[in-house]
Amino acid sequence: MLTIKDLSVKFPSRFGDITAIEDVDMVIKPGEIHGLVGESGAGKSTVGAAVIGLLQSPGYVANGTLTLGDTDLRTLTPDQAHVMRGDRISMIFQDPQTSLNPLMTIEDQLIETIQAHSDVSVSAARKRAVDLLEEIGIKNAAQRIKAYPHQFSGGMRQRVVIALAVSTDPELIIADEPTTALDVAVQSQVLDLIQRLAKERQIAFMLITHDIGVIAQVADRVTVMRKGRVMETGGTAQVLGTPKHPYTQALMDAVPPLDRKIDRFQVPEADEASRDDGDLAENWLLEGQQHDLTGLSLQNLTVRFAGPRTSLFRKPPHYVALDDVTLNIKPGSIMGLVGESGSGKSTLAKAITGLVTPNAGTMTLGDTALPFGKSRSRHHPSRQLVQMVFQDPYSSLNSRHRIGDILTEPLRFYGFVKDATERENLARSMLALVGMQPDAITKYPHQFSGGQRQRIAVARALLARPRFLICDEPTSALDVSIQAEILNLLKDLQSKFGLTILFISHNLAVVRQMADETAVLRHGKIEEIGETDAVYTAPTAAYTKSLLELTPVMPTSWQA
Repeated sequence: MLTIKDLSVKFPSRFGDITAIEDVDMVIKPGEIHGLVGESGAGKSTVGAAVIGLLQSPGYVANGTLTLGDTDLRTLTPDQAHVMRGDRISMIFQDPQTSLNPLMTIEDQLIETIQAHSDVSVSAARKRAVDLLEEIGIKNAAQRIKAYPHQFSGGMRQRVVIALAVSTDPELIIADEPTTALDVAVQSQVLDLIQRLAKERQIAFMLITHDIGVIAQVADRVTVMRKGRVMETGGTAQVLGTPKHPYTQALMDAVPPLDRKIDRFQVPEADEASRDDGDLAENWLLEGQQHDLTGLSLQNLTVRFAGPRTSLFRKPPHYVALDDVTLNIKPGSIMGLVGESGSGKSTLAKAITGLVTPNAGTMTLGDTALPFGKSRSRHHPSRQLVQMVFQDPYSSLNSRHRIGDILTEPLRFYGFVKDATERENLARSMLALVGMQPDAITKYPHQFSGGQRQRIAVARALLARPRFLICDEPTSALDVSIQAEILNLLKDLQSKFGLTILFISHNLAVVRQMADETAVLRHGKIEEIGETDAVYTAPTAAYTKSLLELTPVMPTSWQA
């Protein structure tokens, strides 16, 4: 179906051409799911963009052949390439929200796509659109097709994007991180759909992902890339089960196991930053521990959100996000919080930080009662003692500020350090403590990788001298090797400074490695809570069992 031979892609710059990928070979057969894995910057998405002809300007294919069936893709004119996209090759992007037009209904978007590639009437296109939605598992498709993208959940939007990709009967679909932002239940549904389409329609899939468990579950073959080159390729069982290249073995060692807890993750490369330069920050943090370890207690916490008003004479309906939640996080421990999308995990975090106002219940940090929402002043002690690390470090860092300004802001606001030079020295030392080079202080967020930005976000949180840290999906957007580095970092910091951590994630394998206790949340209610090993080995709630069963894992026979 697709043959790639000696493919090289370059991006011109004022310092000369930068080689993004070099001498890449790959073959994908009809009906085959071919996994493409590697850390950030490996060139995975560049390969997909080169195949479909969507390389970001001024990038260009410098060498090699791209053949789809009998068609040489490099010889196509712009008009021919435009027709080929969607007609013979389709693409599924990571974020379905940005792939769909928010101002158009699902019906209009599907009809527009179908008519662009087929000479059919509007009514025929609509019938095909409804049939497609039913095929991909959307119930009441004839009614739901009238909805807008924001009226669907994340998993449902991804199904719509798949329907758009399939609507033109393509020979090849490039799926670029199609399940990264989805919880395990929805991810399982999407992966089942991809497998069914490959088998029944004989569509070839290039599945680009950093999730090794997903590759192990659905891919027929796999190619491992690093720094623009292919390290290893072959059958999935062979490459993942008995890897030949040291880098592939290092990736496998970084995958968090679901069936056991390990002390520390192995990473492909040791960090080059000198932790000795972090002594100043470490001593400063230890000096700030003026009281005992701090725990958190939530009692009967309830959060309701008002829905859209349907009548002038009736109160708007309410949606219960958290329903009588009671949770006690022990001082100096890590509490894992898992559950599917919409279960209330992030709402719980926002309630603790004062970003959401609960309707009932109490919250206590150590011996201090936490006021709700806006009634908590900017100078309340919890504003400093409770800090948060968000899922996307790029959007949580001010893109217009240098790293030095971002890191010294907590020191200025809380009055910890009066002298500007001392603040800068402390910020540099904190960067070293989290594994970054101190000279990063002069740069901007966009000059760093996702993993580096997350380290900076952790450094900023620590510079507030917190006692309680909330990590809301801190590694979901990171590849497996960078994820391992961040998790090792959080483990080290928690152990050294006695932090109490609420670790929120839909990745159950990651939570097993991090948490002392785990709480399972569903529809705003706690389904189960207990010591992590007990919850994972002998779950009492049926919902917990289903989450564990749906989590993609490598077959036991492949694991070392």
